[in-house]
Amino acid sequence: MRRIINGFRYDTDRAQLVGEGGSSGLSGSDFRWWQAGLYVTPRARRYFLAGEGGPMTRFGQRVGDMTGYGEAIIPVTEDEALEWAEQFLTTAEVEATFGDSIEDA
Repeated sequence: MRRIINGFRYDTDRAQLVGEGGSSGLSGSDFRWWQAGLYVTPRARRYFLAGEGGPMTRFGQRVGDMTGYGEAIIPVTEDEALEWAEQFLTTAEVEATFGDSIEDA
């Protein structure tokens, strides 16, 4: 998937996949179903989500006067990316990408 957003090119084929997450336990026909990958661009180190989902998700797309299934690329800040990663990725995946930002308790 590739999109240009605010003058920046986001391309899942060129970016590094940090990890994937989604709505577990829901079928693809559920309006709340979604799946996404967290990516980081190699040059500028910009983070983004690339995914798909039902009409009740951030990936839903307008279809006339309704919202339906859709796919999207959503740029996120590093802090938002870390928060998303903590929620949906394994500890090893989070540490591999955000290790410098994580402190011992």
